[in-house]
Amino acid sequence: VQLVESGGGLVQPGGSLRLSCAASGFTIGSYWMYWVRRAPGKGLEWVSCISRSGGATYYADSVKGRFTISRDNAKNTVSLQMNSLKPEDTAVYYCAARSQPPWDSKALVAPEGYDYWGQGTQVTVSS
Repeated sequence: VQLVESGGGLVQPGGSLRLSCAASGFTIGSYWMYWVRRAPGKGLEWVSCISRSGGATYYADSVKGRFTISRDNAKNTVSLQMNSLKPEDTAVYYCAARSQPPWDSKALVAPEGYDYWGQGTQVTVSS
């Protein structure tokens, strides 16, 4: 089982990045898919998630209106389009799979709250 993120990098404030996550060894269609991040010196922060069919999406208040999550179950991939990036978005971004919807806020910020994790991709927003 593997989740591999890509698309991170250095971007100026106001810029955009698109993160991608490719899954192998399991079918993402059976899972809610999440993006979570960890900023330097801080704990995990849930960013966004998408339901199994893609019909429902949820966002943290800190990214609402700027980030868009999507999934392609046929390709076993998940993406996060990030626009209007701010320095406070600087973090390692992780793709994760969870069988449960995002109703347990404590589970969303605990590594054990997810079934599968990727290795993360660094996003740095700086001028």
